[in-house]
Amino acid sequence: MKRATLHYGAHHAQVAELWRPEGVPGPLPVVVVIHGGFWRQIYTKRLMHRLCGAVVAHGWVAYNIEYRRVGNLGSGGWPETFDDVSAAIDALAGVEGIDRRRVVTCGHSAGGHLALWAATARATGPPASDGRDPVRVCAAFSLAGVVDLVAAAQLHVGAGAVTALMGGSPEEYPARYAMGSPASLLPIGVPQFLVHGLDDTTVPPSLSADYAARAHARGDAAEYVPLPGAGHMDMIDPRGAAWREVRARLDRLSAPSCP
Repeated sequence: MKRATLHYGAHHAQVAELWRPEGVPGPLPVVVVIHGGFWRQIYTKRLMHRLCGAVVAHGWVAYNIEYRRVGNLGSGGWPETFDDVSAAIDALAGVEGIDRRRVVTCGHSAGGHLALWAATARATGPPASDGRDPVRVCAAFSLAGVVDLVAAAQLHVGAGAVTALMGGSPEEYPARYAMGSPASLLPIGVPQFLVHGLDDTTVPPSLSADYAARAHARGDAAEYVPLPGAGHMDMIDPRGAAWREVRARLDRLSAPSCP
């Protein structure tokens, strides 16, 4: 496989890795890989390297993005973290050899939140400031994602990680949560797959189950995939059940364009 670095902004965290299969004719579909770690500075895109290798082995391009995160040197939170994810995906407009009709997001934990949010924003958002249409996300995968920020804040998921990201509670900043929580933005009009281990003690599986039920009620194609015996970090193990479930659904999206 080939790996290249792409800088989508001036900040040191505004960087991404492009992992490409070698010897596979393009244009190739893309999985935008978004790491977790409760949006905190100490966690980086290295968490997703093994999963990126599995994506490439399956014939897709893996686009492993970094973003500004919360912490003393992170400069992230609302809205910078969200802006970076959006800008990183838009940077794909300048990448050759990819199929921009088949761009999917796949995130773990906090990255699962951002993967669904990016699909939501790009399904309904306006053109970019330079007049170009943003790169559209045609499907989204959440692996043990923090997909409902309001519920997660109320449950104190991540020991206050949600309120640190958003700058306060849902009661203090209801408009931020309305714009930043995928559960508040439904329906989004693209397929969503929520894979969650039932032995997860870090992010409650109920967040994914409740999100999928709400999405269905609002007319979205959302699939909840519970995995008995799987824990939080099992979601990014390419040898595990979670990757097998993701891979099977990527195969469904291998038509000339996503649904």
